[in-house]
Amino acid sequence: MFIALTIMLGLALVLGAFLGYAALKFKVEGDPLIARIDAILPQTQCGQCGFPGCKPYATAIAEGRADINQCPPGGDAGVHLLADLMGMEYKPLNAENGAEKPKSVAFIDEEICIGCTLCIQACPVDAILGAAKHMHTIIASECTGCELCVAPCPVDCISMETVGETPDNWKWKYPMIPIKSMPITSLAIESAV
Repeated sequence: MFIALTIMLGLALVLGAFLGYAALKFKVEGDPLIARIDAILPQTQCGQCGFPGCKPYATAIAEGRADINQCPPGGDAGVHLLADLMGMEYKPLNAENGAEKPKSVAFIDEEICIGCTLCIQACPVDAILGAAKHMHTIIASECTGCELCVAPCPVDCISMETVGETPDNWKWKYPMIPIKSMPITSLAIESAV
C-alpha cells in the first residue's frame, strides 16, 4: 500500500512539473489592445459592423483592417472612445452600417408565436427561451437588442421595445470635466493659514 502511494505521488509530481513547464514554455500572450477595444464595444454581437461579433471587430480594428466608426450600437460615444484609445481623429458613425438607436430589447407576442425555433437559432447570446412547437419568450436581462431574431420570424411576432431609463441603466449624458486635486499636504497648509 505504501509503495503504491509513493509511486502515485511521484508520478503526480513528475506530471505536474511537466505540465507547469509546458504552460510556461508554450504560453500564448493575448494582445492587450484587442482586449481594451473589445471592452469599449457594446457586446451586442449584432454583426452590423460587418464582423460576426464584437471580438472579431476589435481584432480587425487593432490590426488596421477595419475603421473605428462601424458600430451603430456603440454610437458616437463609442467612436469617440475608440478614437481616443487608438490615437486617431474622430470620424462620424458610418451610415452604411446603420444608424444609432436607443437601447431596446426584443419582445415576443406569445399568443402569435408558433414555436418554430428560428429566433432561437438566430440569437447570438441565447436570450430566447423556448422549445420546438411551444411558445418562446425573451430573457430581457440577457437580450442585447441586436435585432437578429426579428427577420427570421415567419409570423412577425417579435418586436423591439425601447428600454426606459431606470436607476439601473441611467448614464451621465454630459461631458465629464476632470477635477484636478491638490496634494493633501498643501490643503492642510492652506486651511491652517
